[in-house]
This record gives sequence, structure tokens and C-alpha cells, in this order.
Amino acid sequence: MDFSSTTWRLIRSAPGSGAWNMAVDEAILMAIGADDVLPTLRLYAWNPPCLSLGYAQKHSEVDWAAIQECGWDVVRRPTGGRAILHTDELTYSVIGPADEPRLAGGVLESYSRLAKGLSRGLIKMGMEVAAHEKYPLPPGSGPAGPVCFEIPSNYEITLGGKKLIGSAQARRKEGVLQHGSLPLYGDLSRITQALVFPTPEERLLAGTRLLSRATTVESGLGRQVSWEEAAECITQGFSEALSLYLVEEPLSPTEIKNARRLMTEKYAHPDWTRRV
Repeated sequence: MDFSSTTWRLIRSAPGSGAWNMAVDEAILMAIGADDVLPTLRLYAWNPPCLSLGYAQKHSEVDWAAIQECGWDVVRRPTGGRAILHTDELTYSVIGPADEPRLAGGVLESYSRLAKGLSRGLIKMGMEVAAHEKYPLPPGSGPAGPVCFEIPSNYEITLGGKKLIGSAQARRKEGVLQHGSLPLYGDLSRITQALVFPTPEERLLAGTRLLSRATTVESGLGRQVSWEEAAECITQGFSEALSLYLVEEPLSPTEIKNARRLMTEKYAHPDWTRRV
């Protein structure tokens, strides 16, 4: 599908806590609903490392003692899906009105369009990636586990058959929010330290299974890619594949005010984190 050229806002955020990052994404969505800002591509990172839970994921799946020992955060996303450990990665969010042609329709339709921007950016890094409409489940997969990166969803990006980007979407009256995680380097099996397993053997098996099904940019390229390089490639990929003119602008004062309130009242509050 060819799009008419249009202007979106680009935000490259300084690394933030899990609660702040999720609050900013929602604050932008609120501004979109009020027609105060342009559709936005936001690129960001996390400090400290943070385990994010899907909207409906049970907090009992978290090993809270291990989280404390590791010095990691925990946050609940406003989007669905399973757990992700955000560290050594580039995270993107796309936020815009539901009638924006690149976001219109249903979840899978917009997933497929945004995947073109992500794929073009990864190709610019030197990787041959794919985004298939449907992924066959590996033999003996069984019910979904607690880890997002274990099995690709429709139109998620893979490299050599392994999941490279994990994404999730929320469609609200204010508009559409899709965000996702691109691991740049590091040991993806670290997430198993943060989750509850019946036995140490089950934990080890889950880590091995994850490494057989997911990958990082470094593993795909044989070299480490900086956040800055990845951000530039993803920015160019969205611009070229989706006919976007991206104008770099900061958050508005209203967005900052709402993000601070959302962080305190919602995303950093245990009532939200442990709501399920």
C-alpha cells in the first residue's frame, strides 16, 4: 500500500524508568485524543532494566525477590502480551489517531503496515528480516508461557526464523498505541531470573527454549549496534517505508504534566502493577 506523504513527530527520549516510559506513552495518547499533537514515533530506552507485564498478565508470575536482588524495575503495560525484560535494547512507540491511514483498520492491519517501517530500518542495519502474516507454532509448544519473545505473533519481525522484535498494541477512543522492543545485544534468557518457575530445571529449560526462538541484533549482525545507530536506522526506515516526514520535537508541557501524574498515580503504583 502506498501512502501520501505526511508529517509525524519524532521523539528520541533519554533513558527512563519503566513507570515513566509507560506514562509518557499514555500521555502522548491523551494528547493525540485531544488533537493537540501530531502522530508520534517515539524511540527510548530503560534505566534501570525493567520487567514489563502485559495488561492482563498475572503479577504472581513475577519472582519479586529475584527482581529486588537484580535491582530491576517492574511495570505493567497498557498493552497486552507477555513479559519482556527491557535492557540493552531500543524501544519504539507509534501513537496516532485511529483514522490515520497507517493505523486504520484492525490490529493486524496496522501491525502489517508498521512492520514495513521496522523491517526497512533493520534492513538498513544489514539484516535480512521477515514479517509473515502467520507463524506456525513450534512442535510441542503447548500453552503460552510468561515470556513475550518465545513465539512470534502475526507480522512480528523475525531473523533467520527467530523473533527479533516483540510488539503490542492498544486501540482506545483516543487513538492507537503500539510499542515494541528491539534487543540490541545481551543474554535474552536473563528474563527467566525474574519469573517464577516450578523448579530450577524448568527455569533452565525455559531459557534454552527462548534462545532457540529469539535473537538480538548483535547475534544477527555479528557486531554490536549502539542505540543511536539503531534509532537512526529505524527513523529512516519509517520515513522511507511509510512516506513520513519526521520532525523532531519534544513533549509538550501538557504531555509532561500528564506523564508525571500518570507515573505517580498509575504506573508506579502497586494497585496498577498488581491489578491482576
